[in-house]
Amino acid sequence: MKCVYKILVVFCASLVCTPVSLAVAEVPKEAITGDVIARVGDQDITFNQINTMLNSSAVVGVSVPALGTPERDTARIVVLDKVISANLLYLDARRQGLDKDPVYQREMRNFANGMLAGLYQRRFMAGDITVSEEEVQAFFEETMVPDTEMTDDLHTQIEATLRKRKLHERLAEQRKALREGLEVDVYTGNLDPAGDDSRADDVAMAKIGEEVIAWADVKASLVAAGKGATAMDPLAMETDARLAALQVEIDKRIMAQKAREAGLEKDPLFQARYNEFQKTRLVNLHRANLARERDPSIEQLEAYYEANRMDIMQVEMRKTQDVVVKTREEAEALKPRIESGELTMFQAAADHSIAPGAKQQLGEVGWVAKGRAQPALNEVIFQLGPGEIGGPVESTEGWHLFKVLDVSDAKFDKFEDQQTQKRARRRYIHGQLDAYVLGLRKNDFTVEVYEDNMVRLAQKEADMVARLTEQAAQPGSKTEQRVEELQKLIVE
Repeated sequence: MKCVYKILVVFCASLVCTPVSLAVAEVPKEAITGDVIARVGDQDITFNQINTMLNSSAVVGVSVPALGTPERDTARIVVLDKVISANLLYLDARRQGLDKDPVYQREMRNFANGMLAGLYQRRFMAGDITVSEEEVQAFFEETMVPDTEMTDDLHTQIEATLRKRKLHERLAEQRKALREGLEVDVYTGNLDPAGDDSRADDVAMAKIGEEVIAWADVKASLVAAGKGATAMDPLAMETDARLAALQVEIDKRIMAQKAREAGLEKDPLFQARYNEFQKTRLVNLHRANLARERDPSIEQLEAYYEANRMDIMQVEMRKTQDVVVKTREEAEALKPRIESGELTMFQAAADHSIAPGAKQQLGEVGWVAKGRAQPALNEVIFQLGPGEIGGPVESTEGWHLFKVLDVSDAKFDKFEDQQTQKRARRRYIHGQLDAYVLGLRKNDFTVEVYEDNMVRLAQKEADMVARLTEQAAQPGSKTEQRVEELQKLIVE
């Protein structure tokens, strides 16, 4: 069945203002095929794309819904609406010629050059770089604080750091060879910080043959790579530091040129990442322009505040810690140990929680607004006072124990309060952008949803998870690890 998209208006509020990646999903072999479930103008939206976005809690809220659950089906609809809105903005931006914007085009060139240079390094310069176990151990002993445990994750991080270091050393050694046969001119006089205020963006900092590296390119690189004492103000770097940064940019351009000569622009990874970036960046540029055009006057803002005070008020919030385990029995065993002081929430999260990042964050969830968590979790959290522990309560992630660290009651603020004005302005602009997107949907571009495909693929996903879970329960099964890998899709 093919139907013109007429549903989900209820989910539109504030969605178009959320930056949305338009990436095409990478999924395991067992996962769903990339069937199209919606089309906006000439832009296809696949089931895989939506599934990938569902793996991010930043997109769907506090909790990431598990594969094959009704909660995931509901969240999928919300995310689909986000992606439809983003595609509408993308088509509108293209129609308005925003892809011809010089700043946007420069960003695209810099992104392409950086990625192509990286591909060239990995393909032609780093293939034979190895890191020995002795080197990993030596780095660990030299840099880690005493009593630090060598975990698998830490081992991988150290190995990657050492490999990157060796690659940089090789690049330094081969810089002369890379530049052989190329005419490279560097205009050091144009790097003087004293001239920053009057220097035009198109002033040449260097030339590689006929290719110019302009001041705007150098500024972007300095800001992107700001480190150490200059991180707050990378442009404050002295001339020598700027020259070093420019040399890095020159190397990047040369490797990008060589990558193009080697045909790496046709690499599927490059094409997918480049298309994702250019599409996402254009949407965000258009969104920013629209928001700036609709920024209300102080009189408009005050009138909006008076008409929408109940919606703008600061909602009740709880600052919480969360421990998630697999079974109710495990949660019930942990709770009295925590309540008695035998075990802190920090220890319980580090040693027992299966939540993503639990060991690093020690179970701290941060501030949770009333109504934003899953209903069952919301009911428990907002019955607790400071220092109180609640649960066990079940969600799609497992069984939860909560501790409330702090409480912020709902309250009205005066319009004169700066934070109140910020909330009001944000809501006002969100509403304006929602209306704009709805206008595009109604009047400018065709939006279609293929509901049968979405239902079929959702059922296929649920069947797949059920089958693998059943197999994993069999004695001696080797499927359990695969189920865990599939579940990781929802948190990585």
